[in-house]
Amino acid sequence: MLLYGPPGTGKTLLARAVAGEAGVPFYSISGSDFVEMFVGVGASRVRDLFEQAKANAPAIVFVDEIDAVGRHRGAGLGGGHDEREQTLNQLLVEMDGFDVKGGVILIAATNRPDILDPALLRPGRFDRQIAVDRPDMQGRLEILKVHQKGKPVAPDVDLSAVARRTPGFTGADLANVLNEAALLTARSDKKLVDNSMLDEAIDRVVAGPQKRTRIMSDKEKKITAYHEGGHALVAAASPNSDPVHKITILSRGRALGYTMVLPDEDKYSTTRNEMLDQLAYMLGGRAAEELVFHDPTTGAANDIEKATATARAMVTQYGMTERLGAIKFGGDNTEPFLGREMSHPRDYSEEVAALVDEEVKKLIENAHNEAWEILVENRDVLDALVLQLLEKETLSKEQIAEVFAPIVKRPARPAWTGSSRRTPSTRPPVLSPKELSLTNGANGASPAIANATESVPAAESAPEDRTEG
Repeated sequence: MLLYGPPGTGKTLLARAVAGEAGVPFYSISGSDFVEMFVGVGASRVRDLFEQAKANAPAIVFVDEIDAVGRHRGAGLGGGHDEREQTLNQLLVEMDGFDVKGGVILIAATNRPDILDPALLRPGRFDRQIAVDRPDMQGRLEILKVHQKGKPVAPDVDLSAVARRTPGFTGADLANVLNEAALLTARSDKKLVDNSMLDEAIDRVVAGPQKRTRIMSDKEKKITAYHEGGHALVAAASPNSDPVHKITILSRGRALGYTMVLPDEDKYSTTRNEMLDQLAYMLGGRAAEELVFHDPTTGAANDIEKATATARAMVTQYGMTERLGAIKFGGDNTEPFLGREMSHPRDYSEEVAALVDEEVKKLIENAHNEAWEILVENRDVLDALVLQLLEKETLSKEQIAEVFAPIVKRPARPAWTGSSRRTPSTRPPVLSPKELSLTNGANGASPAIANATESVPAAESAPEDRTEG
């Protein structure tokens, strides 16, 4: 059985829970423990481990971080037969030696299933692969309840609100949030963990501790306020953007300030219009600096990097431009140990590469113009927001909504079908059973045929920051 997923999602904890429930001997080892400087040590340790497990069967063998020893053979520049490959070969032999009556179960965990050797993943070995993904909102709530035990939490604390504020957090992140909140409460000589402590703990996990020693001049504070206000205003005026939950000009880590934009519910895919709004949102800070001060700063470096990566993904991975169409450009990472540049072979010509760059630049330029137009149309709202930020330094969701009440929303974009030769349909999608029950109506259209679509992870709503340099 192979458990795979991002770091901190509980793969190792799940294996320990299985052993505890089974009530059998549990042999745990890390993949890196097999590999030593002496030839033959790794293979010998594999044999010894499985001999002990078989002698005490029924038993469970757990190999953590198996990618340290189970990487694809023949990859990299170190030759075709090294100590790690001998260890992997011995592991494959031992797995073949399992039988139904042996009473030994092998569980392994990794956060890099893409680099494992295919021989490990064939039926008969790790034929059961279980994804341990980041928890959804209900999962986060249950995890928070577990880690809340033993901590004095104020009665007005709503853990479901904390779960809504932490999309994309792993179990380890959530445990860290409550531990940080408890530490902050103790340092403040308080008896109960309240909402303010939890808010500060989330900020610490997301953006790092507050830099109290970094004292900004009044001019830099104003630039930071306009920069973050630009992000927030563009997000609020865009029709497909997530709500703005928090804005601060307090320095944390390398960031001089940040804007927190969070979805109201968990999302597992992202539409083209949502990605276009994300591009405009990322460039909102830069546009605000240009609009107000006519002189941009280096603080938008991180925003530009993220926007460029998003635009390139739209062109080369998601087929979201009409000129190049629904084609994937660039091969998969077939040699992950040669480095990112060498391991991503270019499977298209220089002419196509130039077209890709043109389309990326076009997306960035259009998003920049959208952000500029939103800020020009809502300049009074931007100035009012900056005044509030300079006075209070941090604004909550409710305070932001009050300032943004007179905002002028951006109109919806025209329908997009990927080609001018394809006419958009005017027929709406069918109503789901849930929608039918809510409207108490009936839809005469025949049910749509469900097409299997690949679940593309939504781009994580990370707080936008202004980094130095």
